[in-house]
Amino acid sequence: MQSFTVRSPGHCLRRQCRGLKVPRRVSPVQARHNSSTSSSPPKKRTWLRLTVVTLGAAGLGAYFRTHQDAQNSQLNPVTFAHYRLVSRDPVSSTNSIFTLEPYSPANNQETYEQAWRTGVWSVMFKQPQLQIGRDYTPLPPLGEGLEEGHEIPDSLRFLIRRDPHGEVSRYLHSLQVGANIEIRGPQVECEISPDVNNVLFIAGGTGIAPALQAIHVLLRRPVGKEKPKIHILWANRKREDCLGGKSDTLADQPRKLTWWPFGNRDKADSATAPESSSSSSVGQGAIVRELQNLKAQYPGQVTVDYFVDEESSFISPKEITTFTQSVQPSAAAKKMIIVSGPEGFINYMAGSKVWAHGYQLQGSVGGIIQQLNLEDWTIWKL
Repeated sequence: MQSFTVRSPGHCLRRQCRGLKVPRRVSPVQARHNSSTSSSPPKKRTWLRLTVVTLGAAGLGAYFRTHQDAQNSQLNPVTFAHYRLVSRDPVSSTNSIFTLEPYSPANNQETYEQAWRTGVWSVMFKQPQLQIGRDYTPLPPLGEGLEEGHEIPDSLRFLIRRDPHGEVSRYLHSLQVGANIEIRGPQVECEISPDVNNVLFIAGGTGIAPALQAIHVLLRRPVGKEKPKIHILWANRKREDCLGGKSDTLADQPRKLTWWPFGNRDKADSATAPESSSSSSVGQGAIVRELQNLKAQYPGQVTVDYFVDEESSFISPKEITTFTQSVQPSAAAKKMIIVSGPEGFINYMAGSKVWAHGYQLQGSVGGIIQQLNLEDWTIWKL
């Protein structure tokens, strides 16, 4: 048995034949036809080689771009930068403080500082499996005297609640220390202009993180004739989220209606609210401790009142107007009310935000604040 290879345009076939055959005589016309036909394979093989080279170059380019992206830790608002999870410190049964550092050497301090000078800002965390993202607000750096401890260069800290229905938060809470996390930003959420001198910050749950940012932005500025002040009304569902927090301006409170969407939690008129653990010798939670350090650093400029659903204490119009009426009128200084927290909390306090042309806008002021006729206050919903 003999074998031979026959080349045809674009491919090769191996044929086997049994014995030899007498070759046929080929006419001149057929010879010319065969000659012209045989000239096409090199052209097609050239295109094939070009295609292979092009695809190979594209593959190498994609590999190198991916490799470069994996090493990119320069925070920017366009592409995702790679950070490493350094620690995850529980604050309560649902909340933890995440500390991130750049995955590779990067000089992000200038980027951070520009954002800190502007106002409240956030970064987007990517959930890579589902290709979705969620914005989280960095906590102020510890190096400014907020709390004793070693500050990791270029690091960022975030207060993140583990939401059983939140794809991004569940993903983040499942990560081990040392895991790679992709973030993008900064995105300025609320600009606090230099002429703002008084801020009332109404925070629900982890909405306290932007409030800490606002303190960091407002009180680091050069002091004019009048020192800027910020008053925080912080509402939580459970005492464990604000363990050890004592209100600065509130006395014992009667029960009030809650923003909780499933109605008032009062069980009976004769029931009494549980004794607040803030009055006991129980230690302070991490966020409460940071607030206490800020109050010590800026005496008379930071005040905080705590509200806890399970203790039947809720923010009412009275707590808002008590502060707004205490602020002296000034033509030069602006005043702001910032509301931050879960969507239901924001809606209850200041009305809902609206979507238009692919963007989420402030919408009109509603909720409790609408009833108070605070025309000389700028209202901002985060």
